[in-house]
Amino acid sequence: MTMPWTLARQTARDAAKPLDATELALPDALGLALASGVRALTDQPTCPTSAMDGYAVTGPGPWRIVGRVAAGDPVPEAFLRSGEAFGVATGAPVPDGSDAVVPVELCSADGALLVADALPGKHIRRQAEDWSAGAELVPAGSLVTPAVLGLAAGAGHDTLLAHRRPRVAVIVTGDELLHTGLPHPGRVRDAIGPMLPGLLTRADLIGTTHLRDDPSALVDALASGQADVLVTCGATSVGPADHLRRVLADLDAEVLVSGVACRPGHPMLLAVLPDGRCVVGLPGNPFAALAAVLTLLHPLLDALGGHTARPPVTAWLPDVGAHRTDTRLVPVTRSGGLAVPAGHDRPGSLWGAALADALAVVPPGHRGGEVEVLTCGSAS
Repeated sequence: MTMPWTLARQTARDAAKPLDATELALPDALGLALASGVRALTDQPTCPTSAMDGYAVTGPGPWRIVGRVAAGDPVPEAFLRSGEAFGVATGAPVPDGSDAVVPVELCSADGALLVADALPGKHIRRQAEDWSAGAELVPAGSLVTPAVLGLAAGAGHDTLLAHRRPRVAVIVTGDELLHTGLPHPGRVRDAIGPMLPGLLTRADLIGTTHLRDDPSALVDALASGQADVLVTCGATSVGPADHLRRVLADLDAEVLVSGVACRPGHPMLLAVLPDGRCVVGLPGNPFAALAAVLTLLHPLLDALGGHTARPPVTAWLPDVGAHRTDTRLVPVTRSGGLAVPAGHDRPGSLWGAALADALAVVPPGHRGGEVEVLTCGSAS
């Protein structure tokens, strides 16, 4: 029995718990999900600092220059009194007693006297103005981006606790498949195998196996290996060469999703082997396989990697001929908040998806309006 598209996607996310977490050097955590939030280890700034090159001053001008401090210097031991100024560089600590910093371009110096206007508090970054020690800066589950790495370093971290990437093994089946050269009558090029690595950027692809339509070979491929997720391509339907469902039954797998009310891609499936490894079955038609990746594989990989689910991205889509009972995934290009169908969306062809930047999720009965859109690239 086919499952509604939204329920199938949620079932895939709920099918797994985050993988183990490891303390990693900052560069090694890039692209992973935080297993614990990033907290500030110190105040930022750690002391009052200058936001400009200029002069720290106290009281009304003119002021007498009594010293200088550069970025990287310790906090000056001087205490500024009314009528005194201290030369400061951007980021340098200001002396105690400073009221403001006057930018150097606003000053005119005559010997030891400094003449300018000063607004109290101007251009001084107070201690803990950005954050206080102990504050959570980024929550657990967040993607470690380059900006997160920079923020973590600024907050005093040398390492981050992050979930490891899921390990994925791909099994491509089909007597009709060619892996090089021109297609010819009765034989087609494998389009799914070359597509998958670019869709697995939140996982480690540990290998791709090509099999003929042989159930015993499929049993061996599913029963062995170190992958967290096994992705099969083809053999998901009920034809004489479609062995996956029978093989999963022989292996005592629990089938969580056995078909989805989705076009293309309705024969897709999700199962869990007795040892806990997950199997995602992609249909053999290339566009249907892409639909299955976005419906089942990406949510599963996000759950295993510890990534927090994000709010859906939406766009306005005109009437594209919704199905009466099934969800349609339609290749679109986006301009502003508008989604425009790319066309060429037959299940066996990736032409439309190659022209598109997203797939619009068209619910049954849709006649125009806001819909969710899924990017055609890496795991979202």
